[in-house]
Amino acid sequence: MKLRLLLLTILLIIVSCSYAQTNDTTKVRNLEVYGFVMTDMGYNFDQINPNWFDALRITKLPSYKNQYGTNGNVFFSVRQSRFGVRGWTPTPIGELKTVFEFDLFGVGVDEGQTTIRPRNFYGEIGGLLVGQANSPFMDGDIWPNTMEYWGPTGMVFFRNIQIRYALMQGDNELFVALERPGASADQGSYEGRIELDSVRGRLNVPDFSAHFKKTFNWGHVQLAGMLRSIKWEDIHTTGGYNVTGSVVGWGLNLSTVINLGKMDVFRGSFIYGEGVENYMQDCPYDIGVVENPGNAQTPFAGKALPITGIVAFLDHNWTPKLSTSIGYSSAYVDNTSATSPSTYKMGQYAIANIVFTPFKNALMAGELQWGRRTNFSDGFSSNATKIMFSFKYSFSQVFYRKKS
Repeated sequence: MKLRLLLLTILLIIVSCSYAQTNDTTKVRNLEVYGFVMTDMGYNFDQINPNWFDALRITKLPSYKNQYGTNGNVFFSVRQSRFGVRGWTPTPIGELKTVFEFDLFGVGVDEGQTTIRPRNFYGEIGGLLVGQANSPFMDGDIWPNTMEYWGPTGMVFFRNIQIRYALMQGDNELFVALERPGASADQGSYEGRIELDSVRGRLNVPDFSAHFKKTFNWGHVQLAGMLRSIKWEDIHTTGGYNVTGSVVGWGLNLSTVINLGKMDVFRGSFIYGEGVENYMQDCPYDIGVVENPGNAQTPFAGKALPITGIVAFLDHNWTPKLSTSIGYSSAYVDNTSATSPSTYKMGQYAIANIVFTPFKNALMAGELQWGRRTNFSDGFSSNATKIMFSFKYSFSQVFYRKKS
């Protein structure tokens, strides 16, 4: 924890220095400190992995009966709370924007903990962005007005370390990027994304992503693509066989936001691809097992698993202070015949809520959440029904400095 705090302090100093120093002393420089404090509390009528008590991750539902004990648990959490700093600094080649942002939702080795989780860490000048930010393969605008932390299971949603260039900006966007390969929202080992024993990922080519976004007076449409090389090496020293191999992963993601009059907004997407599960909101494997009967040297191999995901949500404003979001999402993985019977095959996710904003920067909400996990071939499925109440207070302060 002391090391994290030290790193946090160093990064804040770097951001502050980018605000305070520049060769151009005639333009405005500013620094914004922002974030929110959020408390969630509720009741889970069913079971979920206890490390994910305050989220609805379908892959974390039981894969067999009573895997996580008995049904019915109360939960309280502040892990959605967020803190960020944004700085804008004029330079001889344009304005430099730097962002440093984290929440408290532990993943990876910190799974289940209330601790720092990096969200956005990047610098951007002109059309060039370097650092951790939203992948161009996703469309962040389709996130519905819901309180549940992890989000729709069939949505492409991933912040990745990347080098991104905007060929077009504004109402119409054309972004291209080279992204860190093998990463996932869980921040675990890439070998965990491959359903093969004793293999190690070989990540010698960056992932390539791009999107084109067209904006209209009624909303927007975005088409995004992903192309990636996935390789693995067998580290077996005995057994007489070798399952080293590679595949090409690819995906297309079509998304839209449609303003249905003054009170309603539709947010939806459809994604199909192979071997792009780690860019999804919640899918376990990119690579599955394929048998090679009669081949003693390579008795089985890997295959990029097809994935289909949909998102459909409606945000409705009853009054300027009262709103509702309701919708459904699903993800379906086309597993291979050699897959373990208890492996995740399909996830379903649905939410309905009511959100009250009594005054600016304050929010309270009640939300009904439902999810369902279906296994590959053993006939088992598990449900989760949760009610959650959220209380959120946001803050933002901008500091200006101008020299003449």
